[in-house]
Amino acid sequence: MGLNSLDLIVIVAYLTGVTLFGLRFRGKQRTLKNYFLADNTIPWWAISLSIVAAETSTLTIISVPGLAYEKDFRFLQLIIGYIVGRIVVSFVLVPQYFRGQLVTAYQLIEKRFGGKLRSLTAGLFLVTRAAAEGVRVFAVAIVIRVALGGALSGLSDFGRDFTAVAIVTALTLVYTFEGGMAAVIWTDVIQLTIYLTGTLVAAYSILSAVPGGWGTVHAIAAHADKFRVFDTSWNLSATYTLWAGVIGGAFLTTASHGTDQLIVQRLLSARNARQAKMALISSGVTVLFMFSMFLLIGVMLFVFYKMFPPAASFSRTDMIFPTYIVSGLPHGVGGLLISAILAAAMSNLSAALNSLSSTTIVDFYARISPASTEDRRVKLSRIATISWGVLLFGLALLARNGGKVLEMGLSIASVAYGSMLGVFLLGVLTKRASERGAMLGMVFGFIFNLYLWLFTAVAFTWYVVMGSMVTFLVGYGASLLMPRKVVSRRFFQSV
Repeated sequence: MGLNSLDLIVIVAYLTGVTLFGLRFRGKQRTLKNYFLADNTIPWWAISLSIVAAETSTLTIISVPGLAYEKDFRFLQLIIGYIVGRIVVSFVLVPQYFRGQLVTAYQLIEKRFGGKLRSLTAGLFLVTRAAAEGVRVFAVAIVIRVALGGALSGLSDFGRDFTAVAIVTALTLVYTFEGGMAAVIWTDVIQLTIYLTGTLVAAYSILSAVPGGWGTVHAIAAHADKFRVFDTSWNLSATYTLWAGVIGGAFLTTASHGTDQLIVQRLLSARNARQAKMALISSGVTVLFMFSMFLLIGVMLFVFYKMFPPAASFSRTDMIFPTYIVSGLPHGVGGLLISAILAAAMSNLSAALNSLSSTTIVDFYARISPASTEDRRVKLSRIATISWGVLLFGLALLARNGGKVLEMGLSIASVAYGSMLGVFLLGVLTKRASERGAMLGMVFGFIFNLYLWLFTAVAFTWYVVMGSMVTFLVGYGASLLMPRKVVSRRFFQSV
């Protein structure tokens, strides 16, 4: 059936509306705290929804249904670990972030260890976040290529990808550049609402299209064992087992929500530590609901296409849900769903731009030029936002040759998270770890995870567990053997 002019009107209206909404937060931000933390004025529930929007990107919408279509519900085991990890972050790391005027996660590292390790952790974040975000931004091109195939028929595949990524990147840059973190969070709230609504509409549409509705879906899916959730096998090469999900998911979330500036910056925008904890834990409940819904859509699509086979087999599972949106939904509703997917992409991209910019300015520029004024730092923050936008645009195009975008994005992030989490745990849980020892441990942990990723069949869900353990053990052991700088007592007195 394809999209028609009504769908295109809906998409254009969304893109215009969300950009104008984001520009409402345009103001004369004079301080980094205002630009990057919205002056700690954001309520916990908005931060909670923004956290969900930041971590459930376009990858979630197009890839998770594909996982259930191809396999079953075992991905939910990872979500159980996500909730456990949030609880750990809430009680171990959040209190540390609110004992001082922090803007980035890596300022805590300097307070505990020193400036060199702060630079190393911040630099690692910049490199790996940019690489992982490039994959996420490219996911937009997959959707647009399916949605606007006819309209872009005169372009090559590269031309279509270039156009799709350019539009989303440019519009997101506009309001992120102008409004800072306030614009990022409040547009996230709107965008999450849009793609939650769109997802529910899609689920209803698929059920209506299947003869017999839920009864048929349940019978066929149950016979194919699509509702299987738990896999208790001990297989390190299996991505979704109970142990990889609960243990690996907990470590992954502890790292991503406790050491990654993308999420930590949102927590630091809360009014106090209590509200930050409320935002973080409540976001876990929402994520469980969302991922369950996306997996259920994948199962519904499995039944739908079993009854109504597509004209051609799908080249990749990431294209299954976008294809249904374009060909199976009524006009107008299809446009709404494409808008929902664009909403996910824009909310995640805006978060990445703001966090990359804050780390660049706070963790590097402000230390190189400590005498610079706040006004100048805010101006340079905006320039940094544009620069990162251009770089992510280029990285998104480079990601065209990757595999499944969800697992590729998580793999890239997990390689760095292991060493990052190990360093943070060394700082918070031990008194004898030194900066030199922690840096050595971090290097070993990162190299070890690179080896796992590139040369073994170990699933990405184990990378953070193993990488953080190697970082912690090597870092602590090296600290005992090497001369070390005495740590300020004030850090542990505040812990």
